[in-house]
Amino acid sequence: MEQVLINGQWIDSNTNGSFQATNPMTGESIARTYPLSAWSEIDQALAAASQAFRELRSVHPNTIAEFLETYADLIQADKEALVALAHEETGLPVAPRLGDVELPRTVSQLKQAAAATRTGSWAMPTIDTKANIRSCYEALGPVCVFGPNNFPFAFNSLAGGDFAAAIAAGNPVIGKANSSHPATTQRFAQLALKAMEKTGMPRGLVQLIYRTTHADGEKLVSDPRLAAIGYTGSRHAGLQLKAAADRVGKPFYAELSSVNPVVFLPGSLKERGDKLIEEYVTSGLMGAGQFCTNPGLLLLIDSPEAQHFIEGVVAKYMQTPPGTLLSKSVESSLVKSISVLKDAGAELLAGGDKIAGGRCAVANTVLKVSGEAFLLAPAQFQTEAFGNAVLIVVCKDQTEIVRAIESLEGNLTGCIYSATDGSDDSMYAPIAVEMLQKVGRLLNDKMPTGVAVSPAMNHGGPFPATAHPGFTAVGIPASLIRFAKLTCYDAVRHDRLPHLLQDNNPRKAWRLIDGAWTL
Repeated sequence: MEQVLINGQWIDSNTNGSFQATNPMTGESIARTYPLSAWSEIDQALAAASQAFRELRSVHPNTIAEFLETYADLIQADKEALVALAHEETGLPVAPRLGDVELPRTVSQLKQAAAATRTGSWAMPTIDTKANIRSCYEALGPVCVFGPNNFPFAFNSLAGGDFAAAIAAGNPVIGKANSSHPATTQRFAQLALKAMEKTGMPRGLVQLIYRTTHADGEKLVSDPRLAAIGYTGSRHAGLQLKAAADRVGKPFYAELSSVNPVVFLPGSLKERGDKLIEEYVTSGLMGAGQFCTNPGLLLLIDSPEAQHFIEGVVAKYMQTPPGTLLSKSVESSLVKSISVLKDAGAELLAGGDKIAGGRCAVANTVLKVSGEAFLLAPAQFQTEAFGNAVLIVVCKDQTEIVRAIESLEGNLTGCIYSATDGSDDSMYAPIAVEMLQKVGRLLNDKMPTGVAVSPAMNHGGPFPATAHPGFTAVGIPASLIRFAKLTCYDAVRHDRLPHLLQDNNPRKAWRLIDGAWTL
């Protein structure tokens, strides 16, 4: 039985059961066994995190930044072992996906978070000199991060964006490993502990549990010692945890579900239809479609060019070998979602079935439905088919596309492709107006699968894309705000103010002083 990391020590678990991860490339269980932590163990982690938060209040931000930078360097040095573990547990390619893209992104995120911590500008220090009132964002308290299955590095509960943001804002983190890649997360915890020891951080800064019962998970997110939760995962499980957190007023930042609508306007298909077929298929089948921004819902206006586009997508989906899905549960969920879409009236044009053999895989799947039928059952047709499947909605005109978008739930992204000669411009504005109310990121003539780690990025959106449309999980410094509280200092003596609010601005942060941003 693998150990858990509690208060700076690897200890034997007070187990409530056990589980094993599965190699999705073979369908066979991986030998290592991991515990379901009992409540007594979770209670220890919460107590240690609470103590670590108290200690962090007196730790200089530069030391927190040193921890993040040291941790990033250790991850980079351990690249070979991390990539091997993640490949075995997820089936994701060693190169370029894991080693050349995702691991460097993870290292970069941690270092960007460290830079934000050093300056402090993310905290939006604001000073009214006349009234002697000052405010800034400060650490919120212990954070629990639930990592997803599809990004074992960049969104990992102990290395990803939520983790980096929570630590950079000055909070300890309890990581709940995803059951699909526990060994990868364990390796991160080992490296984080080394970084903690090298930089003298509190013992409870980073802790790891692998799995809990549903009841204990709900008890964890509602515990008064926990300040906030970062969650990326299934909609069903996420809503159960969110309900428990909501009952006690706990901030719950969740990424839950998104079909990411893409509109191809008629002129774009006339102008460059074959190119768009290639562009869409590349995006739709990237990583076997297991991206939260995967373009899973296409909207077209019926025309010969639209029919050519559909035929081209179907042909390429049938010709392309299906990728490996992350787990048996992803496989079964995808098959179930395809069945829901078919039962609602979608026509199956390609795929739909599990691939024979031990590998976790489903045939590349294309479904089609008319705009009229979509509008009769929009909830069913928005069922997220997480994986290598797409639903194409063929509308009769622009009005039907607008009505279809009006019926959508919230999404992370929305894309509109239009002609470069301006022939689609009259259609663009009414479609974009509706799309903007439904998505966190609007794209033009570009697929959504890449999420750049840019200060301007919004990886969020209206429910159920996320639990709150005002925040982003990617993009520093904005992502730090989720794990901070706004604190006001009214007539507080100067020597008692935090560094960010002192007159001499020792950290050289951008500050809003009497209505003007200044260094």
